[in-house]
Amino acid sequence: MSTDTRDTDSLSDDGLPEEETEDVLQEVERNRTHRGLTAIFVALVGVTFSAFQMWIAARGYQFEFTLPVAGEVSLVSLQPLQVFTIHVTFALVLAFLLYPPTRGDGPVSRRLGAVEPAARDRFGADSPVTRALERLGDVVRWLAVDPSLNRITPLDVLLLVLSLLPAVYVVGNFDQIRNAAVFGIHSTPPVQEVYPWLPGLETLVTGLAAVGGPFHETSYAFVVGVLGILLVLEATRRALGGLLMGLVAGFIVYARWGYLVPRDSPVGVLSIQPESWGNIVYNLWFTTEAGVMSTPVSVSVRFIYIFILFGAFLEMSGAGKWFIDLAYSLTGTKKGGPAKASVVSSGFMGMLSGSSIANTVTTGAFTIPLMKRSGYTPEFAGAVESSASSGGQILPPVMGAAAFLIMELTGTPFADVIIAATLPAIAFFFGMWVMVHFEAARGGIGGLSREELPDALESLRTGWFYLVPIVLLLYFLVIARFSVNRAGWYTIVSIVALIAVVAAYNERTRVPLVGTIAVLSLAQAAAYVTTGAGVVDAVRAAVGASSVAAEPYSIGEAAVATASDLGTIIILVSLAFLLATRSANSPLLELDDDVDEAARAGASAVDRPSLSSNTAYRFGTFILKSMDSGARTATTVVVAVAAAGIVPGVISVTGLGPNLAALIGAISGGSMLVLLTLTGIAAILFGMGMPTTAMYIILVAMLETPLVDAGIGVLAAHLFVLYFGLMADVTPPVAVAAFAAAGVAKAEELKTATTAFLLSLNKILVPFAFVFSPGILLVRDGEVIGWSDVADVGFFTSEVLVPVVGMFLGVYALGVTIIGYQYADVDSLERGLYSLASILLMVPEIPLLIVEGLLGLLGIPSALTIFTITASLRGIGLALLVGLTYRNRSRESPTNADTDVSTPAAGDV
Repeated sequence: MSTDTRDTDSLSDDGLPEEETEDVLQEVERNRTHRGLTAIFVALVGVTFSAFQMWIAARGYQFEFTLPVAGEVSLVSLQPLQVFTIHVTFALVLAFLLYPPTRGDGPVSRRLGAVEPAARDRFGADSPVTRALERLGDVVRWLAVDPSLNRITPLDVLLLVLSLLPAVYVVGNFDQIRNAAVFGIHSTPPVQEVYPWLPGLETLVTGLAAVGGPFHETSYAFVVGVLGILLVLEATRRALGGLLMGLVAGFIVYARWGYLVPRDSPVGVLSIQPESWGNIVYNLWFTTEAGVMSTPVSVSVRFIYIFILFGAFLEMSGAGKWFIDLAYSLTGTKKGGPAKASVVSSGFMGMLSGSSIANTVTTGAFTIPLMKRSGYTPEFAGAVESSASSGGQILPPVMGAAAFLIMELTGTPFADVIIAATLPAIAFFFGMWVMVHFEAARGGIGGLSREELPDALESLRTGWFYLVPIVLLLYFLVIARFSVNRAGWYTIVSIVALIAVVAAYNERTRVPLVGTIAVLSLAQAAAYVTTGAGVVDAVRAAVGASSVAAEPYSIGEAAVATASDLGTIIILVSLAFLLATRSANSPLLELDDDVDEAARAGASAVDRPSLSSNTAYRFGTFILKSMDSGARTATTVVVAVAAAGIVPGVISVTGLGPNLAALIGAISGGSMLVLLTLTGIAAILFGMGMPTTAMYIILVAMLETPLVDAGIGVLAAHLFVLYFGLMADVTPPVAVAAFAAAGVAKAEELKTATTAFLLSLNKILVPFAFVFSPGILLVRDGEVIGWSDVADVGFFTSEVLVPVVGMFLGVYALGVTIIGYQYADVDSLERGLYSLASILLMVPEIPLLIVEGLLGLLGIPSALTIFTITASLRGIGLALLVGLTYRNRSRESPTNADTDVSTPAAGDV
């Protein structure tokens, strides 16, 4: 990206200092900052993790490749369970490296820390008891406490080593695991028989047996299974908090002792059949049908990680900065422009990152100061940023990790998932846009002056190529219908190719660079047409190094094959130019600040500071930094899905599902409205203490059957849970995203969270709207509608057009209700009427179902939720909105007319 220096500097200078941004993010996420060799080791693990996942996306589970002289080299062919175990192991290792055992400020640490002062007061400072306790405290702090978040403790090293044991066993002894499926886990041999070649192992196990240790007879598979589950729980506690860990641990305990629940008690339906620890451990660790290595981890391996990596590559390429600048250049001078730009840019970046907290802090470091400068209060600025960032996870095509889980758990094609999710997501961001506009109009908040903003045309001219990966992604998924992991891999290749050619491009190299790429592409196509193989294979065949057995391609087939090779050609040619012209300038290359910082740190480490300005070196740093950043981001997601997978695993293994569905149905009394309300409340409560991904997996496992049995479409049920779960990020008293935004905005936390909750109320009404009107999801009878459905005027008008228009009008009315302003101030009575209009327009079924319930209590059967009645209520809502709008506009002050504002508003500082 290249923009006017003055403009770019103005945006950068208004942003939060990078050190302060990192401090806020570290305080919220509580992860470590490493230095020196430790930082290199952590980065190496992250890069290796990403390399492993990139190979999976590109080549599958077969680890084989071709060398020029040696020919085909086959290393190993892995089974799904082995791949999933390696995937989880990488996440465990990174979790123990990135997150401390404790900072010494938790409730348990405080209680233990009070022992030493108490002993000192009771026995005196020179007492042997006091000294012993002090020495013990010093040892414990050395072993496990990291208050400054900057060191690896001995406990971390121990857990890191232990994390490798389950993966080593699963990869090296897969036949034993297969036999365990038939003969039971305790039929597998003990550790000394699994590794008889380890010197001293037999002696160690025998010695442990002499003092009561059980390892000489205990199945080693059982030991590593228990170890793996415990390590997942500990990683969950560190990275995601105690609530999720406690919930998962509770389900494990329930799987063992749930049979003790009295069958004649009010919760007797929760009683299960007795189960042994051996079967529980086997099902929770060594199968891909239930437990840790089940569907959630499978989705992470095949889909989630590669798209997190895609987001990391896109962000590190500088696309994030460019998109923020573009959003500000297009809307920054408008009324409330900085907040509108925040809605757009934060939603986009939140979609890629999949983390409400991280996106709130990193994007908010730029957007929140500019919103404050234009006249918004710190609390409102923080609320806008956190609400838009959390909403990014409902925005297609990436939707964080949610879209891939929905696809896998519902069996719906990915393209259909993102099509169904599009209109509700647009409605949410439309509502955000409306509310920040009304707040600007109420407060007389203008935009920034044009001189302070990047030039839109210049931004587009110098950074349009950042849009190419997004366009390609949509093409691969929606039009070409590639598999998700294949589309993700090709899109990453396209990003690397784009940055490579941008890095090599300048006035001197542009003609030979583009010419070389074109010539090699034509040569590749010609080779396919004449020999049925690419240039390299054709040359090797010509010199007798190999043979080509393929049939020549047709011109069309050759064009498609060459297009698939184009990324590789571009990367190789660009690298050659970069190495040949190492000191050349790259005017369009504007990588993320983290990449440049990593390049400077690496250059300083080898005592060559000038290397940081070398374009080829910066390009290499970009690739490695993207891989490292992707691995760090994915760690919490992988830990979350591994832990959360235990819950549906327990439900499946114990046969709890039907009984749980019956209990939930009984609690809801057969009312769809009550069931949806309880589901929404549960999603918010669960989401307050755990990541959205984990909340979604757990709640869908427990509630999908009751929701579907109540007549709700599968896609609608899953999206309903997702929308409400995201509300937890901005719902007091937890509201982690809103509190993070308050830290950036230097605002009052609870007020910021309350405002963010109100701005996000669309995420409550919109899900009810698409549950009662599936046409909003562009779905008919469980399938995405086609052109034949559009041509069915009766269906399309009543089931799609009317509900969609009603949803957007209802969102507009809700915006007026929340802000209390439209063209003029809105009093309390009018707010109530606007809110009524919003409900009637969006979800007229809610009041109708309430009336149905009341009539049912009186013994009067009714069926009011038919189109004739709902359409009539929508008409009443529309008339109410039009009347209120007309009345409000008649009171409009001339100074509040909707015009562009190119100068800062009064009160700017």
